[in-house]
Amino acid sequence: MYVQKRHVQYYEDSTREEKIAIEELRNKLKHALKKVFNAQGFNYAWNEEKIGGQSVPHFHLHIVPRKDGDQGVYQYEPREFLYRPGPRTIASSHEELNEVVEMIKKAL
Repeated sequence: MYVQKRHVQYYEDSTREEKIAIEELRNKLKHALKKVFNAQGFNYAWNEEKIGGQSVPHFHLHIVPRKDGDQGVYQYEPREFLYRPGPRTIASSHEELNEVVEMIKKAL
């Protein structure tokens, strides 16, 4: 896990220099984790707000090395996580996905 010294709750509140430092450290840690654990892949994540899983109101990046046979969240299917009101079932059609895309485009 990477935690920056200066308190910010959100990644966007980081300075340009801090963002560069985060990326440089992430890259160094990736190579070290490959050597130490023979990692074949990685998950990178941060959470925002309590509803998004943020239990500490301070930006921190989770770096999880992955190998064949790992337990837990192993794959990511975006259609399962697509935001929409109601249940979080897999999007039923491309039409539904396109509707969400259009809503986001209008908000940009």
